[in-house]
Amino acid sequence: MHFKLTKFSCLLIALVFAFNVEAKKQVMTLEQTVEARSVRSVSVSPNGLSTAYTLSVPRDVYAEKDGASYLELHLIDSKGNSRRFITGKVAVSSIAWSPDSQYIYYLAKRNDDKYKSIYRIAVDGGESEKIISTKNDISNFSINFDGRKLVYLAKPGKDKNEKKLKDKGFKAKVYEESIELASAYLVDLENLKNEHEKLDIRGHVHSVKSHPKKDELLIRVSPTALIDDNYVASQYQVVDFSGKVKTRFETEGKLGNASWSKDGKLIAIIGAAGKHDPAAGRLFVGEVTSGKLSEPVKNYQGHVRSIQWLSEYQLAFLGHVGTKSQVSILNVDNNKVTTRVAAGDLVLTSLSADHEGKLLAGTASSDSTPSEVFYFFQNQTKRMTVSNPWLEDILMPKQETITYKARDGMELEGVLIYPLNYKKNKKYPLIMMVHGGPESHISDGWLDRYSYPIKHAAGQGFAVFLPNYRGSTGRGVDFSKLGQADYAGAEFNDLVDAIEHLSETGLIDKKKVGITGGSYGGYASAWAATALSEHFAASVMFVGISNQLSKFGTTDIPKEMYNVHARNYPWDKWQWMLERSPIYHTDKAKTPILIMHGENDTRVHPSQSMELYRYIKTRTDTPARLVLYPGEPHGNRKAAAQMDYSMRLMRWMNYYLKGKNKGKTLPPYELDHKSKLKEDKE
Repeated sequence: MHFKLTKFSCLLIALVFAFNVEAKKQVMTLEQTVEARSVRSVSVSPNGLSTAYTLSVPRDVYAEKDGASYLELHLIDSKGNSRRFITGKVAVSSIAWSPDSQYIYYLAKRNDDKYKSIYRIAVDGGESEKIISTKNDISNFSINFDGRKLVYLAKPGKDKNEKKLKDKGFKAKVYEESIELASAYLVDLENLKNEHEKLDIRGHVHSVKSHPKKDELLIRVSPTALIDDNYVASQYQVVDFSGKVKTRFETEGKLGNASWSKDGKLIAIIGAAGKHDPAAGRLFVGEVTSGKLSEPVKNYQGHVRSIQWLSEYQLAFLGHVGTKSQVSILNVDNNKVTTRVAAGDLVLTSLSADHEGKLLAGTASSDSTPSEVFYFFQNQTKRMTVSNPWLEDILMPKQETITYKARDGMELEGVLIYPLNYKKNKKYPLIMMVHGGPESHISDGWLDRYSYPIKHAAGQGFAVFLPNYRGSTGRGVDFSKLGQADYAGAEFNDLVDAIEHLSETGLIDKKKVGITGGSYGGYASAWAATALSEHFAASVMFVGISNQLSKFGTTDIPKEMYNVHARNYPWDKWQWMLERSPIYHTDKAKTPILIMHGENDTRVHPSQSMELYRYIKTRTDTPARLVLYPGEPHGNRKAAAQMDYSMRLMRWMNYYLKGKNKGKTLPPYELDHKSKLKEDKE
């Protein structure tokens, strides 16, 4: 018997097949969120035949010893094949090629190393060789133009009696004054037994890059090693191999990366428009002989993220514009700019090129994949790596950029993620995830991480919205300054206006809105739970601000706070600072709030969380919980703390946004980690 397949039959079979494939897919778990791999850095060899990259490999949370993610070294060959190069329990960073493309140099602490050292490995195989080690961690290095010399940065070695004194109880710390400066040291790679020569450079050296044709260095230096001086008082200089300053580039405000032109006559710098510019996102070009700086791309309505010279006169720069990204080419001879890559749905994050500028590569992500290696061609991109093949089996929610108007008419953007199996005319609970900074922005790429378990939340029936409120970057300097001298004013009203907009579309239930964020986003979450409590049914505050007065006195960035945030000192406006602090409004706190903080945070001291917790507990009967993470700084770095955080965040949102309680009870404080333990891999 013979059957003839009609077009309808073929369509039906295809639909059934597609349905079965989709039915096998799963909602992303919290463990998968925390353990997803991503490419961190990319470096194309000078000859363009190979591309080295580092891959972040999170630990198996319940099977391995706790710690930060591993960083592996991988290599893409001339045929486009990726192979594992240095893997396992390693942390490879600062990868750099030798000028002849035969070796990859990198920083790592391996085997019995006490401190981070410089290693190199031949591209054609063999074992890594440790070539430079000191009595402290090496933080940065650069190989000179002919591969015969190397300059590295490190702080002084520890005194041999220091441990003995600590064992006897002499552990006093002199706050800030005892922080050592990093110096630059010159090494002869052809005779590694020679003594390392310290360069005579005044101040703390942050970075070093060798001249492409002679023995000179581009360094960034600040008066001290304090983070505040790094932000507001650093400067790029050209020095010779003795440390003598040849050129100073007079800039004001924050500085990002800088790079030599191919002939060494120009320097490209990512900098700030001035000391009140919140972020380094402007493009400058400096003449090496005179130190004269120009800004060739005037009034750029975006944020320059990465730069790469392609020739003596062509400079590629990667810009984030709104929630999107693009690569443009600047002709420095006439300042003409052309678009090289309009990335579309990809969000590009870094650039690298070969010596001739023919192969342009970098990192990029999308809403369905974390950061991977991509090659960039004229308006085309080619994906070179697949680090998480298991994502093919994950249900991906719809994600898109939306615009809405604030109450004053200003147009704002954000990224909206719909619940899985979204149905029109059904109202969903919303989790608003607020970025920190506020000199930062959300791009429409891969957003999932331990503090933003977005795909998991969408699979649990939540809508998720990440707003680029006023004060965010990505829309030019003027927009990024809109929140200055207006702590918690219009910037946080923008969050309420986003709720109104999403409610008017019919997507969300206004009575079931939660908010979370870290740092400045934690400040927003605290403000939402107090001053704006009537708009939010749940809040999770992470490393956030609760008292602007005491925050100024306990942070490591007081100058930066004044320059680009408050534009006032506490003693100039005591009452204003107090009234812009969540603790001042705790009598209004009706929103259940979960407060989490790293005990070693120097940016936002954990006392900020303690203050808010105590005020709410004393003044109200509103549910409040404080969770501290020992050893963690401004954001959780280790696997267990990240996993614990994700679980507590989602339990809080589920309990108060989907549960039937009236916001007067607390979920259990314990988490079931014991049942998840696996066989120890160590």
